[in-house]
Amino acid sequence: MNQSTVMRNDYGSVNKRLRDIRTPEGVVLKVELASLWDRCAAVLLDLLVMSLIIVGVGALFFFSSFITSAPGSALALGLLLFFLLRGFYFLIFELRWRGVTPGKKVLGLRVMNRSGGPLKSDAVFARNLMREIELFIPITVLISVKLSGTEGLSQIFALIWLGLFAILPFCNKDRMRAGDMVGGTWVVRIPESKLLADVAESVDPGHGAFKDVHPKDSPRTKITFTDAQLDVYGIYELQTLENVLRVDGPTVDITQKEVCTHIQKKIGWPEGGAPVEPKTFLESFYAALRARLEARMLLGERKENKFDQSRPSVDKL
Repeated sequence: MNQSTVMRNDYGSVNKRLRDIRTPEGVVLKVELASLWDRCAAVLLDLLVMSLIIVGVGALFFFSSFITSAPGSALALGLLLFFLLRGFYFLIFELRWRGVTPGKKVLGLRVMNRSGGPLKSDAVFARNLMREIELFIPITVLISVKLSGTEGLSQIFALIWLGLFAILPFCNKDRMRAGDMVGGTWVVRIPESKLLADVAESVDPGHGAFKDVHPKDSPRTKITFTDAQLDVYGIYELQTLENVLRVDGPTVDITQKEVCTHIQKKIGWPEGGAPVEPKTFLESFYAALRARLEARMLLGERKENKFDQSRPSVDKL
């Protein structure tokens, strides 16, 4: 169950946007909800990108004389492009970039599952279907009324419709719009991607890969993991483990011990072996898992999470 939390930053002020989220591994992490102004700015940036695409395609048609030679077809194609951008721009980016659109990327925001699991396609579809109802339909009505010159009740109704959905995030403590409520999502700030010094020591800054390390070995402790043990987890679990290693506080030792025990049980770590500190084990497993995932991606295989059972095909090899 998600629990809201109120914490203080280094200056003693209360950060009311911090939330606790429990991952499927049973790890409680803290995330910071995006501010409403950042979310508005991200949407405006995405709308700007969409507008630039439409303008670019329109300019291409103009210079090719397609508009003047077939104005009806050009208008139909323009409307089709607008419809496709409305329907698929946010959907495709949030699915391919795991909850990030160009506007969100600039502002450092990401859509995430409120339950702590991977962001699923049905949640992305639901939240973007609601965006059509929240934003694009009333805007389309306003534009149509303006172009037709029949301003009246339709315009007032569209403004009220747009206004009600616009104030909804101000009326709940988690600043969720209707799409977030339906899709079970949050929009959060992306944590700083800088790796811990202990882990980053072994990363080649020129290539972003581990230097002189076999995918099954960690760079520091040389704890050996089999391919089968590393293939249990994917990119999502790697990111979660990085957050666990980055977390600091009075309960960090307990958290790392719980995560260490869970991973060892999940991968079938042999019992009765030489004792190893939880943090040392987690750092070693993080390094080995990252190297393993990078090696698999070189073969054209991307394992998103532990539920992804894909394997490289003969063609990719």
